[in-house]
Amino acid sequence: MAIAGAAIQWLRDNLKIIKSASETEEIARSVADEGAGGLYFVPAFSGLFAPHWDMRARGCMIGITGYTRREHLVHATLEAICYQTRDVLRAMMDDSGIEITELRADGGATVNNYLMQLQANVLGINVVRPTITEITSLGAAYSAGLATGFWQDLEEIRCNWKIDRVFTPEWAKEKREEMYKGWKKAVDRSLGWLEGKHEAKGSQNYL
Repeated sequence: MAIAGAAIQWLRDNLKIIKSASETEEIARSVADEGAGGLYFVPAFSGLFAPHWDMRARGCMIGITGYTRREHLVHATLEAICYQTRDVLRAMMDDSGIEITELRADGGATVNNYLMQLQANVLGINVVRPTITEITSLGAAYSAGLATGFWQDLEEIRCNWKIDRVFTPEWAKEKREEMYKGWKKAVDRSLGWLEGKHEAKGSQNYL
């Protein structure tokens, strides 16, 4: 994915509708019952990466009404992270033939409990947050430890992995699929934008 957490930075630095990334949890939770209010935000600031691979795509917001507020845009931005993750996981499952039944999340965004629950809702599978979320740094430390003999093997490292919290899906399947259908329609309108095409040829490939 080209833009995920960077979309939150865009809300903060460019639109200046939030002061910090941590605010998004409270703001999005304030409209939890209505979600994004029908708004979809595709953050294709520099094209769309997997699984669409369209560098001509550009960002769009669709579904705006006179009712749309800042809270809805923040919620739609969190949703965009979740929908893009579903796009990529779907492509992985299609290519591998392996059904993914659990997502283990890491990184700074995992501190946002609302985002993690939203991700579980969008995917329809459990999202697991470990006690240590800076996995990149931890992986480097593990590699160094294996090389120097601090750890004997990978099994010893696996024993260090602990669960902090498991987020289970709360949406009914019908709602999940209807919401995702709206996302795919929004993505379709972003494709090929630099050529002036609202609907790019072959866009059905990702549906």
